[in-house]
Amino acid sequence: MKTNINSKIRKSVVGFTLIEIMLVLAIIALLAGTAIFKLGGVIKTGEKTRVKEDLKSIEIALINYKISAGNYPTTDQGLQALITKPADVRGWEGPYFTEAITDPWGAEYGYRFPSQKGQNKPDIFSKGADGQENTEDDVGNWVAQ
Repeated sequence: MKTNINSKIRKSVVGFTLIEIMLVLAIIALLAGTAIFKLGGVIKTGEKTRVKEDLKSIEIALINYKISAGNYPTTDQGLQALITKPADVRGWEGPYFTEAITDPWGAEYGYRFPSQKGQNKPDIFSKGADGQENTEDDVGNWVAQ
C-alpha cells in the first residue's frame, strides 16, 4: 500500500492577504496624518513660547545695558549694541550676549527705541513666521490692546 506523503501531511499556509496588508497600511497612514496635524498646533505654540522667553532674556540684557550705559540703545544701534560696544557710548560693560539671538524662523529680533507702542521701554519683537512687520503673527514685548 503506497501512500502519498504529501496527501497525508498538509501544511496550512498562514499569512495575510494583500487586501489585509493594504487595509493596515491605510489605517497607519490615517493615524500618522492625524498625529502630524495635531502636532502642528503644538509646534506653533512652542515657537511662540520660545519667542516670549527670548524677549524676556533680551529685556534683562537691555536693563543691564541701561544701568551701565545710562540709557537704552537707539534704534540705529539696535540689539547689536548688546554684543559690540557702540562708538559713542560710555560705561558699556558688555557684551551682554555673545551672538545675535534669532527667532524660531531664523530672523533677528526687531528693536525700536523710543517705543512706538507707548511704552517707557524699547519695543522688541519677532516678525513671526511670515517675516512681515505689523501683521497678525508678530510677537512683541508690548501688551496687546
